[in-house]
Amino acid sequence: MAPVFKRRGDGMARFESRGQDLYIDGKKVVKAWESFSGWFWFATEKARTQNSILADGTVGRNDTIWFGLVQGLEEEWGYWSEAELKDLMKEGRVWEIRRKDLPYAGRR
Repeated sequence: MAPVFKRRGDGMARFESRGQDLYIDGKKVVKAWESFSGWFWFATEKARTQNSILADGTVGRNDTIWFGLVQGLEEEWGYWSEAELKDLMKEGRVWEIRRKDLPYAGRR
């Protein structure tokens, strides 16, 4: 069962920088990605590893499934596949955010 998060009155997640670390709604961000389209993926926990069928029909072996905050068209908590992000990274459309840049990342 996924954790339940309380929202601020405006419905937006609460971002907090603590030194070199970023916290969202009190959860530490362990890894994050950004895209040219303005999307952000903030992983707060590694949910599991699995073999995943990717959009192109190939199988992503030992794919890491992350849980965290996604800022896309809307902002929501959920799960995503790292293998799918890696496919977009190969195309140069997504990149991993450097750890030292995490406290400044995302839409606030």
